[in-house]
Amino acid sequence: MLTVTSVNVNGLRAAAKKGFVEWLAGTSADAVCLQEVRAEAAQLPEEVRAPEGWFTAHAPAAAKGRAGVSLYTRREPDRVQVGFGSSEFDGSGRYIEADLPGVTVASLYLPSGEVGTDRQDEKIRFMDEFLPYLQELKARAAADGREVVVCGDWNIAHQQADLKNWKTNQKNSGFLPEERAWLTRVFDEAEYVDVVRSLHPDQEGPYSWWSYRGRAFDNDSGWRIDYQVATPGLARRAVKAFVERAATHGERWSDHAPVTAVYEL
Repeated sequence: MLTVTSVNVNGLRAAAKKGFVEWLAGTSADAVCLQEVRAEAAQLPEEVRAPEGWFTAHAPAAAKGRAGVSLYTRREPDRVQVGFGSSEFDGSGRYIEADLPGVTVASLYLPSGEVGTDRQDEKIRFMDEFLPYLQELKARAAADGREVVVCGDWNIAHQQADLKNWKTNQKNSGFLPEERAWLTRVFDEAEYVDVVRSLHPDQEGPYSWWSYRGRAFDNDSGWRIDYQVATPGLARRAVKAFVERAATHGERWSDHAPVTAVYEL
């Protein structure tokens, strides 16, 4: 069995003070993918930077206090790669991958974007570069007899079932037609599989992000923007996938919840 968890920690130093350390100590995951770490390794407390029983790889952003992705694995990876060969984005702390036996696990933090601003243009440029890389990664893995799972905050809700208030968000970044069409290409053209949706085809959500504003969490007015996107061979081996939603608003240590999938290898 291979258990993989992905979570946007919304600042790892802050999350560590709110419950991430305790969560990590209690998880049964074999690999944990973190996004929006917002810190360099040297800025993290020892129990977070290199916790006992874990191998860690950190890819901070060149811009201080922004983005940042990390991988925690129970066994030492055979290979770790930061970035995907992009001159613009490889220093932005948005992608890291590691080879474990038979599977490549990646942590992705796709730009969030904002309509009418440079941030949306950045998001589109990232998407334009990342799709060909996903295709290349899949082909390379297949040649080596490997599977792939790209976990992370993709910052796109793919279908109406993936956010509570879809009608009022059709002109907002994260649910734009062109963003949703791009994610469809990831699934149809690149032939990856949305693992959670494949196991829960008729469910609203399960949501993985709730705004801190208002009572979004209490009302479950969320978005499903955190995905485990896997090659078909690995997706077929997924036996369960779920969101580790906190019991109460006060017990949250991020505005995102961990998304976990269990694969029978």
